[in-house]
Amino acid sequence: MTDTWKVSIPCTRAEAQTLAADNLFVSSADSTPTIVASELDVKRPDEWMIDVYCEQEPDPELVGNLLSLSPSAEHAGLLPIVTIVENEDWVTLSQQGLEPLRAGRFHVHTSSDQPSENPKLTNICIDAGQAFGTGHHETTMGCLQSLDQLRRSGHRFRNIVDVGTGSGLLAFAAHHLWRDAKIIASDIDPIAVTVTESNAERNAIPLGNGRRHIRLVQSNGLDHPALRQRAPFDLIIANILAGPLVALAPQIAAASTAGTVLLLAGLLSRQKAEVVRAYVREGFRLTHSRLDNEWPCLTLVKSKKYGWVRKPHRKKSPLASDYFGEC
Repeated sequence: MTDTWKVSIPCTRAEAQTLAADNLFVSSADSTPTIVASELDVKRPDEWMIDVYCEQEPDPELVGNLLSLSPSAEHAGLLPIVTIVENEDWVTLSQQGLEPLRAGRFHVHTSSDQPSENPKLTNICIDAGQAFGTGHHETTMGCLQSLDQLRRSGHRFRNIVDVGTGSGLLAFAAHHLWRDAKIIASDIDPIAVTVTESNAERNAIPLGNGRRHIRLVQSNGLDHPALRQRAPFDLIIANILAGPLVALAPQIAAASTAGTVLLLAGLLSRQKAEVVRAYVREGFRLTHSRLDNEWPCLTLVKSKKYGWVRKPHRKKSPLASDYFGEC
């Protein structure tokens, strides 16, 4: 096993949560770092540490990015600590501090931990690595619980998309809940697609294009031809960031139909109103909002009609129609 470099920087709890939700690491090195945020002492809940594991010596650009992502440390004049982890399995190290968790009917654990023996729980194994989404962030937890609640309330879905799948966790959860569904999972990051493929194999999730399978595609939003071909979807999951959620509202609306359920996460409480407005303009209505700390998980439904319709007073050219069609 070759040596691994570790960059450590203290941060606040809020900074660690924001960092976990945002895919902000950009390095000029060839390797992609693995990030782990952990609480230092339960008696001091606001004191956290960010550890980043790199296969190569971190360059100044990466170190600078790390410092800028922890404003509290930058303000205090603290510098990242760079060390070498000798002859250790850094992937195993990155799992430390990630305890198994329960979200609805799901037991999410890493390969370092044993699956639950409770027959009422569904085990999903997700390792921390080069894609975000181990289930330990409030946004992912909220989505898992919301998906479970949709199933318990009797919803049945047959055509599902997970936009920005990360590690594939939410797509896997949807597969367990609606076994007969066709599911497609996309991510703009090709590494995330590769990681999801590995995680699917680890969890015995069948990959493919038919029902009871998950298809993986790299896509910027819903631009991929396979996504356009499968639309409209009856369940859309998007656990990304507030900015992309707002920008994607027209695309997501175009991939919806009357009754489509939309699950949105990755936004902060202060961003909720802006995100909801963007989707109300596209014909959605908010039906439920779950809040975990400062991270809402929104459930919306596409209405049958939206906008206004004006009957013309005189005959008009078809090119001058004032009508809005049904969604």
